[in-house]
Amino acid sequence: MNTKKTSVRLAAAWTLTLILAPVPSGAQEDNFITVVSWGGSYARSSVKAYHERFVEETGIQIKLDEYNGGLAQVRAQAETGNVTWDVIDMEAGDTLLGCDEGLLETIDYETLPAAPDGTPATEDFLDAFDVDCGAKGLIYSTVYAYNDTLFPDLKPATMADFFDLGKFPGRRGMRRTPNANLEFALVADGVPADQVYEVLSSEEGIARAFRKLDTIKDKVVWWE
Repeated sequence: MNTKKTSVRLAAAWTLTLILAPVPSGAQEDNFITVVSWGGSYARSSVKAYHERFVEETGIQIKLDEYNGGLAQVRAQAETGNVTWDVIDMEAGDTLLGCDEGLLETIDYETLPAAPDGTPATEDFLDAFDVDCGAKGLIYSTVYAYNDTLFPDLKPATMADFFDLGKFPGRRGMRRTPNANLEFALVADGVPADQVYEVLSSEEGIARAFRKLDTIKDKVVWWE
């Protein structure tokens, strides 16, 4: 991988404020980079907020690709040597795992430009978690919603209600990922929110979460 391409990737990771750092892509041409995101309105907002300004300031074009998260495609590209992605907008857990597996490049924040207000890059990103392979730039929430017409009187209001098929019958739509679902399950099972990750740090805690998920598995409709 040549030095010029490396500097472009690192700048892109900062300018686009992505969670994840790039993977090597020696086959890419120097006049564009491939950025991978989640599609839909989220990707469109990223184009308006980050991509257009980056292209205007650098002259480097951005090819936007989509994926559903995870590391499967990243691993496949690394194993075959056919790396076509440069920058990936990835969730924190996948970022940490990908970094540990050596699938992602590290970012030296000292080499990144300061923010418009002069704040150095070393102080300008979120402190949500420690990772060497990404620029932490986004916080989001996962919530649940329900069809109000199906529950005209008593309304679900807690995570325990989400798992209560007796009081609130019907199918449950859940994203096909452990992210958030394990946390939801433990909260529904009575674990205080500020103790969820302590519980999840043990094998028994993970097993407890899956036992709770088993109570609704026959009614779950998975989406990606």
